[in-house]
Amino acid sequence: MVEVFKTDVIDANVAQRILDQIHEQFCHYQANFALDDCDKILRIKCLDGIVAAATVIAIVDFYGFNASILADDFQSATGTNSYAYFEKNL
Repeated sequence: MVEVFKTDVIDANVAQRILDQIHEQFCHYQANFALDDCDKILRIKCLDGIVAAATVIAIVDFYGFNASILADDFQSATGTNSYAYFEKNL
């Protein structure tokens, strides 16, 4: 499963610390930031189940930033399943 979060993280060093924490806590996650995106996207792919969104949001919050699950508007706008798109692009 893939979960996409909108964040307010702007610093690459902080983003890396958040990613390190996520990967330390969830070794079966593949995560990355798209800080150049207007929504400062955090994408997480769980290799064996669902993404623990509340825990991810808490990790981002610990570093003093906000994260929220991004609505799946991509599919309605394009007719494409955004989860499949992001899985291909992770």
